[in-house]
Amino acid sequence: MTVTTPTPTPATEVPSSNGARLVDRVFKMRELAILVVFLAMIAITQAGNSEFLSEQGIKDLLLNATILVLVATGQALVVITRNVDLSVGSTLGISAFAAGTYLQGGGSSVVAVLLAVALGIGCGLLNGALVSLGQVPALVVTLGTLYIIRGVDSIWVGSRQITAADLPGGFVDFGSGGVFAVPYLALIALAVLVATAFCLKHLGGGRELYALGSNPEAARLAGIPLRRRILTAYTVCGALTGLAGALYLARFGNVDSATGNGYELTVVSAVVVGGVVFTGGSGSVYGAALGALLLTSINSVLPALGVSSVWVMAINGFLLVLAIAVDRVVALRVARALRKRAVSSSNGRSGRRA
Repeated sequence: MTVTTPTPTPATEVPSSNGARLVDRVFKMRELAILVVFLAMIAITQAGNSEFLSEQGIKDLLLNATILVLVATGQALVVITRNVDLSVGSTLGISAFAAGTYLQGGGSSVVAVLLAVALGIGCGLLNGALVSLGQVPALVVTLGTLYIIRGVDSIWVGSRQITAADLPGGFVDFGSGGVFAVPYLALIALAVLVATAFCLKHLGGGRELYALGSNPEAARLAGIPLRRRILTAYTVCGALTGLAGALYLARFGNVDSATGNGYELTVVSAVVVGGVVFTGGSGSVYGAALGALLLTSINSVLPALGVSSVWVMAINGFLLVLAIAVDRVVALRVARALRKRAVSSSNGRSGRRA
């Protein structure tokens, strides 16, 4: 008896891969648009105020963005997994105070930074464990830990305040120093940003965060350890927030119980405005950093143009609503394009069989 081996059919193009490429292309254009808006805003401000882009002006612009860029980078990892961390403001505040308290006792600056990072990791692990292992919605968990951490911070700090006079001179000088117009803190933030982007793009664990955010059930069936990836995203977010707390202390030299209040809303706005989709699976840390740079620059641009800073919050809110609306429109158009491609591909295969 002769056994015939079936001829393998050629692999057809998977629509989901087409969709991933299409979404990626759309959001790269989104990041480019944010960069163009930022540069146009800076150019207009410089035309109205010739001192705006002085060496000190550029340095202040970068310093103002550094802290938000670091926290937004960590937040982007969490949002990509279809979650959120609303406790970043509280984590930043308690990390900054912990580092300041240690430095007040004559401790090493390096150890103070490591202490802040370790405290941030602890907060991130708590959030990640509750979300991934406890299966509690991220919004509920992190809203709760926001108040818990803030309450602990308020009890610990009380009416005390750490000022630059209480800190080592070298630590404060590092926070305001730099290479020409580029601050040291901005170089640290840039290094963290590039390293995080590399891990997301080239390491399996980073790509799995996108798969998890795009379709959790498909990711689970593909063997991706969902709980471990969510825990990792929250832990890295906590570590970067702790680092941001230490750099906040170096930058401003002033920490009290109100440090970081309301910061979580600014961070979420920066991430969403930067093109990281709030429903997960799309966006990049570079986009989140551009969103942070855009929002912090508005704080500098308005006073330079003689506009009241009261408008800052209103503009930030408008940008957030606009970004969410754009995400929704893009999602609908991508879904429509994928349906057309699927129908076209199906008709093509039917024609070839006929």
